[in-house]
Amino acid sequence: MSLLVKNCRLLSGEKEIIRHIYISEGKIRKITERPVKAARVYDAKGNFVIPGVIDPHVHFREPGLDYKEDFYTGSRAAAAGGLTTVLDMPNTAPPIFTIDLLNEKRVLARKSIVNYGFYMGSSAENNVKEVSASKRHNAAATKIFMNLSTGKLLIEDKELLEAYFKASRRIAVHAQGEKVAEAVHYAKKFRKELYLCHITLRDEINFLKREKGTGIYVEVTPHHLFLTQDDFRRQKGFAKMVPPLATKDDQDALWEAIEEGIVDTIGTDHAPHTIEEKKGVNPPSGVPGCETMLPLLLNAVNQGRISLKKVVDLTSRNPSIIFSMKGKGKITPGYDADITIIDMKLEKEVKNENLKTKCKWSPFNGWKLKGWPVATIVGGRIVHDHGKIYKNKGKEVIFRN
Repeated sequence: MSLLVKNCRLLSGEKEIIRHIYISEGKIRKITERPVKAARVYDAKGNFVIPGVIDPHVHFREPGLDYKEDFYTGSRAAAAGGLTTVLDMPNTAPPIFTIDLLNEKRVLARKSIVNYGFYMGSSAENNVKEVSASKRHNAAATKIFMNLSTGKLLIEDKELLEAYFKASRRIAVHAQGEKVAEAVHYAKKFRKELYLCHITLRDEINFLKREKGTGIYVEVTPHHLFLTQDDFRRQKGFAKMVPPLATKDDQDALWEAIEEGIVDTIGTDHAPHTIEEKKGVNPPSGVPGCETMLPLLLNAVNQGRISLKKVVDLTSRNPSIIFSMKGKGKITPGYDADITIIDMKLEKEVKNENLKTKCKWSPFNGWKLKGWPVATIVGGRIVHDHGKIYKNKGKEVIFRN
């Protein structure tokens, strides 16, 4: 069925223009100055229309931990937050260490209403052959934990670490402190693309300013951009995460790095746990983030802290390029009709009871934000419209190389 999204405010260089987007068979076919006929018409009402937001770092908890989240509930949360594509991490139960497990996860993901992709996990017990094979099985990257992790995910053996770098198409690392420099060293040594997850500290940023280099990419998270150690003292377990919340000075360094182009992407690291777990004596690390990332950033745009173009680059254009996603990251004819419509004037409060995530809480509960996604279109189908979520079958992202 064809769809016309009319009265779209688009960014065009330094200008804003009003155009109409004609969609059929899941693709953007035309961008016109005058409306054209379509089976369905959706009026964007002059709101900004941006490329569908891509979250390169989520934990939707399947298999094995679906009491916290699953691909259906997580994708509903993603759609509500304006996200059209998510990349899911491998530290599930069991971890995704084999192609068979990767394929089993593909079956679980069919319930997702947004598009999805997967990381391959690396094991301390050596699954290098499976990691190498994952390049032919459409894995986004190999995830390597170089710092504290659970089970068999922490890689400490240097020879094994080198073997994973050699075997991988692209590496995403959990690296903190001095491990950042070690990861960069291996990436340069073996000429591999490196995706540094959730960089947090000024010292890490200062190192990357000197040593980043081509093919090395930096991700930061919304919780590290908008929360600090003071929030942890107030929220206790609900603000416990890895890497932990840092100082205001560290937070300032992240914003400076965004302005200077050191930071390439913003990923939620959406990692939900139940309220009961977070209230426990030893709460697990992680916070949900799919529904609040874009509103937080749009609120920052309204405050003059960041431009909307930069937000689009960080949350759509750059992830699509870094992970070589076919048909993503642009509003242009021939590309997938993944679109996020945002109302920069809409003011709302984040409320736990309104969240779509299964865990039903957010560290940003009670925050009043100006600028919200009001509609999310995935593959030409409206999956979110002013808080209402609709059925859809998301598709697996195709990585071009």
